[in-house]
Amino acid sequence: MTLASQGGVTSMDVFLEKFFPKVYRTMKESSIHENQYCKFDSQLLTSFTSSLYIAGLIATFFASTITRVFGRKISMLFGGVSFLVGAILNGAATNLAMLIIGRILLGVGIGFANQAVPLYLSEMSPPRLRGALNILFQLATTIGILAANLVNFGTNKIKEGYGWRVSLGLAVVPAAILTFGAIFLPDTPNSLIDRGQRDKAKAILEKVRGSKQVEEEFQDLVEARETSKQITNPWSNIMKRKYRPQLVMAIMIPAFQQLTGINVIMFYVPVLFKTLGFGDNGSLFSAVITGAVNVVATLVSIRCVDKYGRRALFLERGAQMFICQVAIGAIIGVKFGVTGTGSLSKGYADLLLVLICLYVSAFAWSWGPLGWLIPSEVFPLEIRSAGQSITVAVNFFYNFVIAQVFLAMLCHLKFGLFFFFACFVLLMTIFVYLFVPETKNVPIEEMNIVWRKHWFWGKYVTGDGKVELSQPKNVA
Repeated sequence: MTLASQGGVTSMDVFLEKFFPKVYRTMKESSIHENQYCKFDSQLLTSFTSSLYIAGLIATFFASTITRVFGRKISMLFGGVSFLVGAILNGAATNLAMLIIGRILLGVGIGFANQAVPLYLSEMSPPRLRGALNILFQLATTIGILAANLVNFGTNKIKEGYGWRVSLGLAVVPAAILTFGAIFLPDTPNSLIDRGQRDKAKAILEKVRGSKQVEEEFQDLVEARETSKQITNPWSNIMKRKYRPQLVMAIMIPAFQQLTGINVIMFYVPVLFKTLGFGDNGSLFSAVITGAVNVVATLVSIRCVDKYGRRALFLERGAQMFICQVAIGAIIGVKFGVTGTGSLSKGYADLLLVLICLYVSAFAWSWGPLGWLIPSEVFPLEIRSAGQSITVAVNFFYNFVIAQVFLAMLCHLKFGLFFFFACFVLLMTIFVYLFVPETKNVPIEEMNIVWRKHWFWGKYVTGDGKVELSQPKNVA
């Protein structure tokens, strides 16, 4: 929620006037005959956004050790508390320093949450429902974005000038849910076995499966733990040849997820629409529309991911995203040109909004949820915490880079920015077609079978353990 909140507040005049007066003056002094692409180009403004991501990037490496040694539950609790304090600081900020410190604490909280929550969901879910349940993580994110956009639309109308405080301060709601939810949640059987608490792990497994008949699954977890005990340093072992496919997925999937350009759309959409002449209320209302599309499309993904599989969603929606990005760039190029002087008629503005909604829906069906699902379900236990840390770190790194350079890229690349991201959408769709295998319904501890059967990755993966050599169970 807080990520979408910042996109909204950075388009609010009262917020810009208080914390970024130079940007505010530039925006007010610009006219329809001046370069619309560069109205918000400010490294200080982008630092407000990117500080969260660099903090999350650093935090995720500490989160890896805490998640492995103390469990998924403790990591989620720590993340929730940090998130809560950061939200309070942002809402109460009286100067730029408070604002940035709050953002850093938010980044630490999100770093821990992104490390622990996808692992928690993957380890607690039965194989046949793992995709849908894991996507609930992304659904919660999309609902938060929609809620933030609605809040921004409402608080922008507050005449007293404190609407931005409400927008940023309301991030305490998801922070409190994460914090108090983590207190009452049990830890995962995998994590409990890893820490020597086998009786408790079996009891939790029986409870979450709703059956006493869990002996076979429990033994798989125990055997996976015995295999992982031979690994003393997951960070060096993940670099070994037999873990090459998992390492590549941990790097490429989150990188491509951010290089779709989704953050340009979702978190800067009020600024983007305001730049294109929609006005204050129009830009925020357009953000509400895209946020609603995001939620609905994520719900569709929950229904489809375990039925049609991961690859089908990746490939079909990749094509849709590519077409939309090219069309958006073409419309902006025709109407604003290289000079950035021009305007959008109502018809073109509506068409642009439709294309953005189609793009957002495609992302929400595919790279949004699957960008987290695929990495969280492919790591064997012995490298799982290290692998998830790499995934989260890469995600934050590209978030940071894009957040820091987007406004400058918009100013210099102009409409070509959308063609830039479209090229990456095409590239990552080809990557999925060639290198990402189907993983639906495969038990998480037997995922190695998938890699061994792959035309390319099979030559890297060796069958040197019972878990790797056994045939997958309950595979549809």
